[in-house]
Amino acid sequence: MSNHSVQTVSTSNDKYKVILAVAALVSGIAAFYILAGQSTWVRVAALVVGLGVAVGLVAVSDMGRNFVEFAKEAVRETKKVVWPTRKEAGQITAVVFGFVLIMAIFLWGTDKFLEFLLYDVVLGWKK
Repeated sequence: MSNHSVQTVSTSNDKYKVILAVAALVSGIAAFYILAGQSTWVRVAALVVGLGVAVGLVAVSDMGRNFVEFAKEAVRETKKVVWPTRKEAGQITAVVFGFVLIMAIFLWGTDKFLEFLLYDVVLGWKK
């Protein structure tokens, strides 16, 4: 993990970029539905252009750069993870299934005991 100090300072330009990005995205989606009579390629192109403009505007803002930096750091951290082997994963799965089976039997037995205790002993209702 990096030890960068976190400072949230948004300039008005960044806010305008994000607002314009949202507007471009909404415009692309609206164009997709407005052009319902056109060919599919024209509709998809309008949607892709709107999405591309939105992504471009967000990418040049501080928020976008911070997100890209976060994503790169997340990928770096994921590469450091030591994943279990296939054999270890199978053993862990078997242990979990065994524990679930034991707990199911325990809860069933507890339920039957409490049922006997409540209905047969306390209330005297015989089945």
